[in-house]
Amino acid sequence: MARDVAEGFTHDRFGKVREAFEANLAGGADVGASFCATLEGETVVDLWGGWANEDEGRPWERDTIVNVYSTTKTMTALTALLVADRGELDFDAPVARYWPEFAAAGKQDVKVSHLMSHSAGLSGWKEPLTKEDLYDWDKATSLLAAQAPFWEPGTASGYHALTQGYLVGEVVRRITGKSLGTVFREEIAGPLGADFHIGLPASEDHRVADLIAPPPGASIADRSESELQKNMSGNPPIDVAETRTRAWRGAEIPAAGGTGNARSVAQVHVILANGGVAQGKRFMSEAGCRKALEVQIEGQDLILGMPARFGMGFGLAGAMPLPNPNTIFWGGYGGSLVIIDMDARTTFAYAMNKMAPTTTGDMRAFGLAMAMWEAMGAI
Repeated sequence: MARDVAEGFTHDRFGKVREAFEANLAGGADVGASFCATLEGETVVDLWGGWANEDEGRPWERDTIVNVYSTTKTMTALTALLVADRGELDFDAPVARYWPEFAAAGKQDVKVSHLMSHSAGLSGWKEPLTKEDLYDWDKATSLLAAQAPFWEPGTASGYHALTQGYLVGEVVRRITGKSLGTVFREEIAGPLGADFHIGLPASEDHRVADLIAPPPGASIADRSESELQKNMSGNPPIDVAETRTRAWRGAEIPAAGGTGNARSVAQVHVILANGGVAQGKRFMSEAGCRKALEVQIEGQDLILGMPARFGMGFGLAGAMPLPNPNTIFWGGYGGSLVIIDMDARTTFAYAMNKMAPTTTGDMRAFGLAMAMWEAMGAI
């Protein structure tokens, strides 16, 4: 049965966005997906459609959620920005101020900002890890605290695909006494009623769409890799099937394990798009939000193998062409994406289950974003 007609709504001026979304479904680019956009804090597009599983026996519903891999990093960054905005975290301080054990192996001068911008030299673990070790917070963080950096911190970025969440999360835990997923839930997602989870309760498993891995030969682990890249992608190996397990869903993996949909991702980032205010409540100062725009590192990323430009936890305009300069973004393995345009005070978010071999978004999401900008007169 075809399900290539989107459910949900678009404000009249954004009709082309619905057309683009439905074209993705009809053409097979998507199996199931959601797209949401906000403008000045108001939801102006909220679409979903297709199937939640590869066998097309379970429709993608309004409240379907899915693992978004590294789009989770934006939630982790926002949580750290919130803690910093209230004066409890100084990004320029050494990590060891909050986490003394981290000073081992010559890391005494590594700053929190290095963790936020993938430039701490800790893109992976030196000790061999199993997938089960990802569910052991103390082991994962203790090993990172003990090891020496792979390169001189602050001199280059090297995408911390899994490690960033443990690193930033442990700093937040040392400051607040709570896990990052708990702080995010209590102080951001809960107050907003946003259906995004870093650590999904078992009661919500029935709503999770199944990720469909890229075909053999097309995944990020199939490319020719440097030793550093092999370490990141193979220790432990990336296994998309793991996202269907209770262990993965329930664990707090703040760089890759988040579960939500486009609506929840767009809702959360209204905070940054609108100067710290969402749903009439002030979460942060405007200056605290704009901290995300401050360039921390730029140049060829040692892991991604392409030019990157990182602010405080987000990619910045310049690494890729975007209509407005004060725009931050990041995406997840497979194609999920969030864009926060502070100039236009808008957020765009996309989440899907059919994965492409990409870590930073693909044309499905960018096509939808471009349709939004075009309707807004930004391009």
